[in-house]
Order: sequence, then structure tokens, then C-alpha cells
Amino acid sequence: MKKGAIRESLTGFSVNHPKLVIAIVLLITVGFMTQFPKMRTDTDPKNMLPATSDVRVWNDKVEKTFGLYKDTIVLGIVNGRGILNTGTLGRIRNITDAILRMKGVAARDVSSFTTIDNVSVDGGMLKVGPLMTDVPKTDAGMSALRRDLFANPLFINRIISKDGKTAAIYVPLEEGANGKQVADRIREIVKKEDGGEKYYIAGDPVARDTFGAEMFKLMGVFSPIAGMVMLVVAFLMFRSLFLSFSIMVPAMVIIIWSLGFIIGLGYPIHIMSSMSPVFLMAIATDSIHIFNEFYFRYRERQDKNAAILDTMKAVGVPLIYTDVATAVGFGSLMLANIIPVRVFGLGVGFGTLALLLMSFTLVPAILTFVNTEKLRRVSEREDAGSGRTGRLLRGLAGLGARKPKAVVAFGLILFAFAVAGTSRIVVNNNLIEWFKYHSGIRTADRVLNRSLGGTSLGYMVGIANEDDFIKTPEAMRYIEGLQRYLERLPVVGKTTSVADYVKRINLVLHNDDPKFDTIPDSKETIGQYLFLFSMSAKPSDLDNMVDYPFRRANIWVQLKTWDAQAMRDVIRAAGEYKKAHPIAMEFKPAGIAYFNLVWNDDVLWDMLKGFIAALVIVFIILAFNFRSFKWALIGYVPLLFTILLIYGVVGFMKKDFDMPISVLSTLSLGMAIDFAIHFVSRFKRRLAEVAGEGNPEKEQIVDSLLWTAARPGKGIMRNAVLFASAFSVMLFAPLTPYITVGAFIVSMMMLSSLLTIIYLPALITLLRGWLFKGGPK
Repeated sequence: MKKGAIRESLTGFSVNHPKLVIAIVLLITVGFMTQFPKMRTDTDPKNMLPATSDVRVWNDKVEKTFGLYKDTIVLGIVNGRGILNTGTLGRIRNITDAILRMKGVAARDVSSFTTIDNVSVDGGMLKVGPLMTDVPKTDAGMSALRRDLFANPLFINRIISKDGKTAAIYVPLEEGANGKQVADRIREIVKKEDGGEKYYIAGDPVARDTFGAEMFKLMGVFSPIAGMVMLVVAFLMFRSLFLSFSIMVPAMVIIIWSLGFIIGLGYPIHIMSSMSPVFLMAIATDSIHIFNEFYFRYRERQDKNAAILDTMKAVGVPLIYTDVATAVGFGSLMLANIIPVRVFGLGVGFGTLALLLMSFTLVPAILTFVNTEKLRRVSEREDAGSGRTGRLLRGLAGLGARKPKAVVAFGLILFAFAVAGTSRIVVNNNLIEWFKYHSGIRTADRVLNRSLGGTSLGYMVGIANEDDFIKTPEAMRYIEGLQRYLERLPVVGKTTSVADYVKRINLVLHNDDPKFDTIPDSKETIGQYLFLFSMSAKPSDLDNMVDYPFRRANIWVQLKTWDAQAMRDVIRAAGEYKKAHPIAMEFKPAGIAYFNLVWNDDVLWDMLKGFIAALVIVFIILAFNFRSFKWALIGYVPLLFTILLIYGVVGFMKKDFDMPISVLSTLSLGMAIDFAIHFVSRFKRRLAEVAGEGNPEKEQIVDSLLWTAARPGKGIMRNAVLFASAFSVMLFAPLTPYITVGAFIVSMMMLSSLLTIIYLPALITLLRGWLFKGGPK
């Protein structure tokens, strides 16, 4: 059976047996809903990469080697009059004691005034003990604490700011602890402390888990709101509540099918997957072309079932190719290495193909239930020639068709603008900036980065080829020199290493003589110092810095920004220092900052790889649909122009090209091609009807373009407006990725539709001699 016959038989069966079709769809939908209780969520960005990826394997190895924690929360305490007073110190003690008793906290390694080790001398012997065993009661005691704090470079910009107005408590988390939940409990603790201090909670686990919680809250709130907005907009378009609900039904069905499909395959719902309901709801607006044409057909035929069949004959082929093109666009994301990107592409691609099936079954079945009298009244307003919308669209298309050179010239100016803007794009991701500027998380990060060493942590791991090499003065001085070199970078706030401990021990054992604030000249002396320190300090103090064969050393690098580019600067600087100062050690980056860099590069490379693949496949689909390489090129123009203009705006706004924006590439590909396929397919069909065989006259081409803009073009504009309305709700989200996606898709939909209505007629008219063999008469 030919494809056209299959399509028509599906539609015919649905028109003749609408209740059965609806019952079958309902049954399948219930089947997918049975998977929902199995839903799992995963908001950890680390799981975006496979567990076998090089960066995860390496980070796990580093954490195991140096006894590091995957997640640490930073609690900042700010007092404009200074931290060193009995009231503030007492509150720091109370808060620390409460944190130590919290579930999920690695209490043995919490760093605070009362828990962090201070290296000093007592009776000529090395002493390692808590910095503050109790709150000083006298001026002399407070002065001694001040001296211990600011004389030790290990403390400055870590637990105390240089100006003495900000202190920090570092709270490492046990494996599996939820950062948001721990942070919320800490907030409850600090509320009980009555003082003039301000408290700020920052760190990757707080941002990550808070984003995850907000993300799923938004999924539950914004999806219904988006549906309601679409319902209202559809009602304003068609003035029929029944038809408005009919447009929403396929959207609800494909969302349930898609989520049930993903959950049934065993995948958790990731950050990107949480956006899929709104994406699918918007994609489902493609069925509006059926409703748009149905009104025109009913006005002409005055027979509901015949109008349905005629409608599907007219829009069926474009619908197939547009939905397949959109599915291919999202399906290309399955080429990615990033697991959530693959799952997102799979889910939305599956939902789009489900929509295609609904277009030939469920939608025709629903249309059979439309009240004939209401349909007659509404359809009377659908006149491509006399209606206000039709006249407007004919005018826009006429601008392109009758002044093609001027329109194309203006487009070339925009093209130059877009290229200039695109050249300014900076590829970067920053999880903290996914929150609004004045949000609690972003404010806390900004305050602590300004006062202390930084809330983002990376490591530079030195690896030698022989045991005890780290104990050599050569290695220690190299590590110290590398630290100072890294600290020159604006993004680096503080570095810490085993060399800092060795220098501190050497200094205090020589009565704080500044001459001895250096690395000793003897490997044996360094070895003795480290042995003495390990006997007195907490195990983690030295474990975090070196391994016990002393082949590896770990430099902690605190960064003042979560920009992925910051760690790239650190890696580049370490390479520069190694080139200028060769040594028999290799330095490799690690830590959450390094993970974010690799993740950033992998995500964007995956998006680019998938996008290029989709471009090629979609072009093949266009050429196959139009049966013409030339028409495929023409149909490609709105797609490429839309994407380029979006990127140009991104560049001029000096906004980082991050993951949310990269997703828009795939979406714009699908939707711009959607409009082009509908426009070109219907134009060629209309031209064949009026011109017959042979080469068309110029006026026949122009008239057909104006008809296409006024009739199918109305469906394109309705599609764009309805699509944009679904995403407009994201503009009110508390998370910037949602705002970004919403803002760009609203503008992208309107831009794509306008380019289709204005620019395609201009190109077709200007290139008619090339497009129509022999040219018009």
C-alpha cells in the first residue's frame, strides 16, 4: 500500500470510527501513565557524563587518593564591625556545634574556628590543636586569637577575611547527602542566633540541589500554566472552546506518552528532561495547521467529514515532513555523550513522532464531534481575502514579492550584523548564574567570593615518578612557585598545599623569625616536619595534600567564579609555569571546577555535533520533500537566518553561549523548517492549480505567494503565536535558563514566521528564473 493510501486510510478510519480511535488512544495513554510511579530524579551535573568518562574516573581517583569530599557547603558569617568579638565568636561556636550534630555532615572534617588545626609551638615542641577551644573572655585572649589568625596564611581568606569582617565554616557532606536539605537546616540553626551578623550559604551542592528542587517545582507549575495560556490564546484565535480544548488534547497525550516512555526505559528525569513537557506542548501546536485549514475547507464544502478528509489531503504531506524534521532535529541529540542530552532528545523526538500519529488519527476523530452550527459561524470568519489577518499577511508577502531586491538587501544588512555579533560569542557555563542576580544563592556566592578565597574549588595534582619526591626541596619550591603564579590570576583567590604547612612548621619552630618563612634546604628536614605534623594533626590535614608514598601532591585552588573558563585559565597558567620551570613532575587538573569545564566543553561540542548532523539530515528531508535541490536551498534560508540572528543577538548582548542557548539551535532548526515546508509545499500546490502545465507567469507566482501567505500563512502565524505563548510563561521563572529559553523562543518564533512570510516570497520572486526551469514568461 502506498504511503498516501496509508495516510488517507488512517484518516478515513478515524473519521468513521472516532469513538474507537479516542478509546484506543486513551487506553495507550493509561498504559504510559502506569510508568509514572517508577519516576526517579537526578539533578547531579556529575551524572550528565557517563561514570566511565575520563574526568569522572580521574576525579574519583583523586578524591580517594587524598581523602577528599565530593561536596562542601560554605557558611559565611559577616559582621561589619568585625568578627573578633565575644558575641560573634560565641555564635560561631554555637552554630558549629549544631552543624557537627547534623545528619549528612562529615563532622570530623568540618572547618571552623573551633575545629580547624593551628600549628604553633609550646615549650619548644610542635603543637597542633584547635584554633579556638573556647571564646576568649579577656582582651589578652582576644589579642592572642587575632595574632594566631592573621599570622597564619593558611587561615587568611579561608576562614577569615583580610579585613576581619567575614568568617567561614566549611561543611563537607557525606556521600548521598542533599545539599539543599543540609543548607535549609543550617538556615534554621542561624535563625536562632540573635545578633547583628548576616549569614550566607554557598557552594556547589547548595546551588545544584536547590536548582533541582526548583526545576521540578517549575515543571509541575509551569506546564499547567503554559497549557492554560495556550488554551486562552487558541480560544481567541478560533472563538470555540471545544476546538481550543481539541488543540490541547494532543499536547497532553504526547507529554504523557513521552514521559512514560522515558521512565519505562529506566531513565531518571534530569534537568533538561524537566523542560520537555513545555517543549512538547509547544511542538504540538503544529496540529494547528489542521484546524486552520479545516475552517477554510468547511467554509467551502459545508460538509464536516468531507472537510476533514480534504484538510488532511492538503496538509498531510507537509505535516509528515515537518514532524519528521523536528524529530530528526531532537533525535540528533542522541549522538551526544551527555546522558541527559541523549534522554532529552529521545523523549522529545519520540513525542514528536507520537504527535504525527495523533495528527492523522486523534485530531480527525476529535473534529468529528465539533458542533456543526458553531463550526459554520466560526468558519464564516475564515476568509483569506477579506479578513484583517489575511490582508495583513498578504501585505507582508506582497512587500517581499513586489520589492524583492530591497527585502533581500535589508536581509543582507541583518546578515552582516548577525555575523558580527556571532563573532563575539563566548562559550561558557556557570551554574550559579542559573539563578537570578538578587537570589539568595547568587548573592551569597557574590559576597563570599568578594571577601574570601572563593567558593569554587579546583585542584592541581602533581605526580612524580619516584617515592618521596614530594619531600624534596625542589618539589616543594616548585609547588610554592606554582601557587604564587596561579594567584596572579584574577579568578584565583587562594591556593593551599603541603608547601604551606612545611613553611608554617619551619617558621614556628624558629620563633616566628621571618627568615625561616621558607622551604627548608633538606629533604630530611622536610620529612621530619611532615612526620611531626602527621602525629599531631587531624589525619585529613595532611591526607588532603599528599599521598603517603609522597609521589603525589594536591594544590587546592579556590576560584572567585564558577565560570567554566576560570579553570581553563588555571590549566593554561600551570602549563606556562611548567614550560618556564621544567621539573620531573606532571600536573593534572581535578575537582568540581575541572569537571564543570569538561562538562561545559562536552555539552556544547555534543550540541554542535548533533546540530550539524541534523542540518545535513534535514536538508536531505527538504530535498526529498520538494523533489528539488534548489527548493531545499530556498527552504533552508529562514532556518539559517533565524539561527544566525539569534546568535548575533547573543554576541552583542555579551551573554555567554551556554547549554540553554545551545539547545535553542536544535529547536529553531525544527520550527523554522516547519514553517518553510508548509509555505513552500502549499505554494507549489497552489501554483500548480492556477498555472497548470508549463512555466508559470510572474503574476501567477505573485498571486500564489499572496494566497499562500494569507491562507496557510495564517496557520504559520497561529502556530508561531501559540508556540510562543507556551514558552512565554518561562519569562517569569526564578531560574535564568528558563527565562533565557522563554525569551529566545518567543522572539525566535515570531522571527521565523515573519522571515517565512516576507523573505521566502522575496527569494522566490527574485530567483524565479532559476527555480522554474526556463523562467516565467
